[in-house]
Amino acid sequence: MKNFFFLLCTLCVLSVVAKAQVANYEVVPLPKTVSQPAGAGFLLSESAVVVYPEENADMERNARFLSDYVNEMTRMRLGTQPMPAKAKAAKVGKGNILLALDGKIQNEEGYTLTVNAKGVVITGKTPAGVFLGIQTLRKSLPVMQEKGQGVTLPAVSIADEPRFPYRGMHLDCARHFFSLDFVKEYIDLLALHGMNRLHWHISDDQGWRIEIKKYPRLTEIGAWRSGTTISRNSDVDDRVRHGGFYTQEECREIVKYAADRYITIIPEIDMPGHMLAALAAYPELGCTGGPYEVSHLWGIFPDVLCPGKEVTFQFVEDVLAELITVFPSDIIHIGGDECPRDRWAECPLCQQRIKDEGLVPQEGQTKEDLLQGYFTRRVEKFLHVHGKTLLGWDELLSCGVDQTSTIMSWRGAEPGAKAAKLGHDVIMTPYNAMYFDYYQTGDILYEPFSIGGNVQVKDVYAFEPVAAELTEEEAKHILGVQANLWTEYITYPQHAEYMVLPRMAALAEVQWLQPDKKDYDAFLVRLKRLKTIYDLHHWTVAQHVFR
Repeated sequence: MKNFFFLLCTLCVLSVVAKAQVANYEVVPLPKTVSQPAGAGFLLSESAVVVYPEENADMERNARFLSDYVNEMTRMRLGTQPMPAKAKAAKVGKGNILLALDGKIQNEEGYTLTVNAKGVVITGKTPAGVFLGIQTLRKSLPVMQEKGQGVTLPAVSIADEPRFPYRGMHLDCARHFFSLDFVKEYIDLLALHGMNRLHWHISDDQGWRIEIKKYPRLTEIGAWRSGTTISRNSDVDDRVRHGGFYTQEECREIVKYAADRYITIIPEIDMPGHMLAALAAYPELGCTGGPYEVSHLWGIFPDVLCPGKEVTFQFVEDVLAELITVFPSDIIHIGGDECPRDRWAECPLCQQRIKDEGLVPQEGQTKEDLLQGYFTRRVEKFLHVHGKTLLGWDELLSCGVDQTSTIMSWRGAEPGAKAAKLGHDVIMTPYNAMYFDYYQTGDILYEPFSIGGNVQVKDVYAFEPVAAELTEEEAKHILGVQANLWTEYITYPQHAEYMVLPRMAALAEVQWLQPDKKDYDAFLVRLKRLKTIYDLHHWTVAQHVFR
């Protein structure tokens, strides 16, 4: 009889194992090292719990995230449990998933993921590293339709760390306004792809999107336009009021949502150009005094902030003073791109400022170019006093800015290499590889309307951020890579999803992998597995590479 019951139990166990689906560690981005030793793996079932160090709020949150991810992927709900400081990890972690910190790991975002018959252990130098390890485990799980089946995790030893400390995506909410829910969804996409920076573009000629308490007309007037051009700056206008803004409390909500996922929000208030929305609200800030209107059109406009007026600098400092109380990022983006100087050349106050500051034309630089440099240095000084670093587009290189400014290279890769040679820290985001508002194919007949251009998944994947001519020391100034989603022609969340997916996956491997580890064909195989998560969330995905 005992032998009969033993045989019956054995058959039951084998039946469960037979039904269990198998995890696969071929994920995106591919970990640095993946070793799969011989030996038994671990059968993940609902009897397992996620164990984390007690009295560590970040790790407790990580445990809850992992439980949610496992439930999302497999329909199994794992409990979470604190591990007392004096407890033995081997004992508490047996049969469970153990999250732990390990100061011996060198990279701040480095992690290890180990699976054997005893259980699963994810360690990181920091909670951020543990979270990245959680993402790898999450992406290795199969998407299951029925609750109750286990998942076999093959034995593995993964040691991983990112290539770049700055791994970003950009979202333009100035041209078209997007809801808080969508911004959170976008942050979730970044987390899934191992990214840690969201560059949030929240002001432009077509709309001002953040509440500034000292200047209420910025959102009363500047946040709304009375119509939008149809197609590419045609004479046809839809005459539909469009706009919206985020209160400071809503921005703090977004900041926390991102921080819980170890993502930093970098806000951008574009200045001194792209300021028509602000000028419509406060016309005294322009050279002519207006009247101005929040723009219905896209492009570059001659009316910009007037650096000849002290009231302009008071405005800028007041806005930034409120901004930095909302966004704890140590970097603040001030734009600085596409700023015509026509009005400055005609403005007596600007010309007087040029004279007073002794700005003399130099080779390749007009006195008005140098006036923007003066403007930028004043803003930079204000930010430095408040412990912040200035980040701006690569046009700042023509303005004589200090080395302490970080440069975002968008007009190709060359400005980034130049900036690194000059001693600037650099974020690479060249339009010909990293502008996700461009079409994803040359055959655009059945594509959603876009700004133009053509950046395919293979173009993103092929991009190398560090120019070959840079020395080892110069290369250290390349902090990372980001892709941009400008929204002149992107009005709905589904369209935004379509434009970033699956190009965001290719970007993730550029940000994460050393060049010799990249393999486009192998990436496409792994991408098919990642797409099962996209589909699970019902995200709208471009299909070109899956056909």
